[in-house]
Amino acid sequence: MGYLKSVKNSTSTFSKTQTDLFAVGVFEDLKLSVIGKEADKYLDGQISAAIKNGDIKGKSSETSLLYGKKKKILVIGLGDKKKFDEKAIRLVGGTVLKTAISKKLKTVGMELFGGEKAASFSQALAEGIVLGSYQFITYKTQDKELFEVGSALVLNADTKAIQKGSIIASSVCFARDVQNHPGNVTTPTKLAKLAKEIASEGGMKLTVFDREKFTKMGMGAFAGVALGTGEPPKFILLEYKGGKSNEKPIALVGKGLTFDSGGISIKPSAGMDEMKFDMCGGGLVLGVMKAVAQLKPKVNIVAAVPSTENLCGEKAYKPGDILTAYNGKTIEVLNTDAEGRLILADALAYVSKHHKPQYMLDFATLTGAVVIALGHITTGIMGTDEKLIERVKNSSKNTGEKVWEFPLWDEYCEQIKSEIADIKNVGAAREAGSIAAGAFLKEFVGEGIPWVHFDIAGTAYKNKESSLTYKKGASGVMIRLVLDLIQG
Repeated sequence: MGYLKSVKNSTSTFSKTQTDLFAVGVFEDLKLSVIGKEADKYLDGQISAAIKNGDIKGKSSETSLLYGKKKKILVIGLGDKKKFDEKAIRLVGGTVLKTAISKKLKTVGMELFGGEKAASFSQALAEGIVLGSYQFITYKTQDKELFEVGSALVLNADTKAIQKGSIIASSVCFARDVQNHPGNVTTPTKLAKLAKEIASEGGMKLTVFDREKFTKMGMGAFAGVALGTGEPPKFILLEYKGGKSNEKPIALVGKGLTFDSGGISIKPSAGMDEMKFDMCGGGLVLGVMKAVAQLKPKVNIVAAVPSTENLCGEKAYKPGDILTAYNGKTIEVLNTDAEGRLILADALAYVSKHHKPQYMLDFATLTGAVVIALGHITTGIMGTDEKLIERVKNSSKNTGEKVWEFPLWDEYCEQIKSEIADIKNVGAAREAGSIAAGAFLKEFVGEGIPWVHFDIAGTAYKNKESSLTYKKGASGVMIRLVLDLIQG
């Protein structure tokens, strides 16, 4: 499986909890919690002795593994009690699971570290536990050292919050799996199949348009990108009805490029294998909808994933071609490797016209320029509505998933005007590449619809390993932020 799908709350006591590993926390004030004192007694005073000798200082991220007769005790430093928050407890949960995996301990228990904020701490801890358990080991058939934790529980937590945190984090892990599989496995057809499973689970309506259908419908930009591949492209649409019947839906649009060679404007061979991650935007949207199917928020949502490969087949679109998008605007193609914005253009235009959303978010591994600007730490955002952008920033603070706003001023929008068509698919050479891509997408958002674009090229994969991420591969970034936003 590769990750835990749930965390259990237990009303049992420390002494009656039978797990291979049990974790307790110590703040810098070095005062043990009630459960911490029980663990110390179980260890015949090893914890208090280590504190007295200065081996345990309570510093953040500090870990000490101690050995009892039947179970091992992990003592984790929690840092300054005044600064201990949901972000911190989430990281602690991940650390516990990483330790269990490294020590090959099958069952894990822990206290609700610093649990004054029972509900929010419970949710964050469950998220950390599940995220920390993630491994992408599907294709490892010869590694005898592989190990997966079997179960995890928390003593005296908030049951509903633990369940919610488990659902959210397992949906992130689901998305990581979708994003990590290679392009010969995660095809547009596979994404459509996963969407069907999500629709069945959540009582959603699924519509899938094939190449012939969306081409006849007028999605000329999407159809143009898909010309070079024999792998059947799909336009995937999920509709969830959790709100009032007359309530406008929230729209989520994700780029689903299951492999991107760059097309005729071919990419360098070094690192091209990573272009399996060019569908991380689409995987993100499916991850959100996977959680929605279980959480059942009282909102309406429409989710769109245009999915194809971008290859160099004999029919492939070429630099200089003119494409006509779904909203009738003409596009001069100057670089076939700027394809993500083309397939998103038709998706944004389609959703704007047919669903008239209350607001719209799109997600894409869109530009290398955002990596130059923000590295692999922060997601670049831009949009048309200050209130919506502020809500995104608030959800960023709530979840610890960092975003940074780029300006989308008229001067940048002028840079994508074409001399022979309405617009071109690249801006000024080596200038504000991420903003130019956002300016392009803005042309396809319906008038008056609040919209925010998320460029996840730097954060969707290649992140620094932490207690919440795996050592290589997709991060499942922004799923937690989006779920916080739509439920806020």
